Amino acid sequence: MENRFSRTELLLGAEAMEKLKSARVAVFGVGGVGGYAVEALARSGVGALDLIDDDVVCPSNINRQIIATTKTVGRPKVEVAQERVQDINPDCVVRTHKTFYMPETASQFDFKEYDYIIDAIDTVTGKLELIVRAQEAGTPIISSMGAGNKLDPTAFEVAELYKTSVCPLAKVMRRECKKRGIKHLKVVYSKEEPIRPREDMSVNCQENDDGTSGVERKGTERRSVPGSTAFVPSVAGLIIAGEVIKDLIDYGKDV
Repeated sequence: MENRFSRTELLLGAEAMEKLKSARVAVFGVGGVGGYAVEALARSGVGALDLIDDDVVCPSNINRQIIATTKTVGRPKVEVAQERVQDINPDCVVRTHKTFYMPETASQFDFKEYDYIIDAIDTVTGKLELIVRAQEAGTPIISSMGAGNKLDPTAFEVAELYKTSVCPLAKVMRRECKKRGIKHLKVVYSKEEPIRPREDMSVNCQENDDGTSGVERKGTERRSVPGSTAFVPSVAGLIIAGEVIKDLIDYGKDV
């Protein structure tokens, strides 16, 4: 009998679909990258999602964030994302956390209860704390490197952090992760050289690559707002979701 996931089951099989149904994935950052990761996880039958983001939808999110429309501007991103997930799969259990993830808020989360964690935030302090906590808990994590100021969606690669190149954020993360004794980290990054934005938009709605905007926060200062498109962060998010799904079902490990 056909159901909302029958076409996926044709490729993955019934056993894999049961694994996805029983999995809980936490997505930190529900913006340009994280929003598309959430979309793909929901459409793949993941049974439980935790969505973590403290921001509201901003008009400048509309160019690249799947949850951003003229009707959702001003609403909390996690709330909009939750509604979208449950429109796709009413059986998916969604927990929302309107929280800006930093060391000060890390204690709100039990990382051992997740089967996988997606890091789609872009503050270095928050990313490092999240990675350390995930690895302490023994929970798999995949981390998104910089997706802003890029135009080539084909330049993304999946790699170990210490094998990355070009990406400025990855360079910082390599240095800081090495200091913390983090030996392995799966990341999605772009080998495209960042493009310099045509003009300074810093006087407008301040945003990070993950979509956090409008509020000045410690550790989130930027020299300028990054440029973005509809077809770059989305690709990074879909690649991340694909890696999570394949890892959850142990795809390819018996080959």
